[in-house]
Amino acid sequence: MNLNGPRRSTTTDDENTAPVELPHVLVTVAEDGTLAAMVDGTPFASPDGSAWTRATFGPLMDAITKDRTIAVRVEVRENDGSVFTDILRTRKPRRAAAPTETPMPETRRSRHARRMPRLAEVTAGGFVPGEDVAVATIVSHTDATGTGETRTLIDLDDLPDGTHEVILFGRISGTLTVRRLT
Repeated sequence: MNLNGPRRSTTTDDENTAPVELPHVLVTVAEDGTLAAMVDGTPFASPDGSAWTRATFGPLMDAITKDRTIAVRVEVRENDGSVFTDILRTRKPRRAAAPTETPMPETRRSRHARRMPRLAEVTAGGFVPGEDVAVATIVSHTDATGTGETRTLIDLDDLPDGTHEVILFGRISGTLTVRRLT
């Protein structure tokens, strides 16, 4: 239980803090859609000398905030009398990942991603057009073509050692084909 009561500000506390002041950006929209920008009362012209427009509002804000490294208070006054106000905050700086001095040890997954697969093709006929065909040991599934044929590629490195045959099984037709891998 706090017996001291709430903390109150004293004059010494106020002397040590400075008020936060953000640059004030005033954007006035003309009837033709051009923009007149002022930063703290000073006109802010386009670097290429062309007029700012609604389409260049983003680049205008990027130029004023120096790519969002400076927070600003933005006031947009439309030609119909409406006013919009917002504060554009700074972005957190992105740090570039420093390259590691020692290379990462190679893992089984990185070796697998780097290697070239050894593929074997297995084809068979007699399946119902479009049916799902199971490939056993079951390493994948494939579909039959419009003519009832199927084709699959098998990565030989995914098969257990000593496996020399593949089974293709039609889930609808019941067609069962055994093919030797050569």
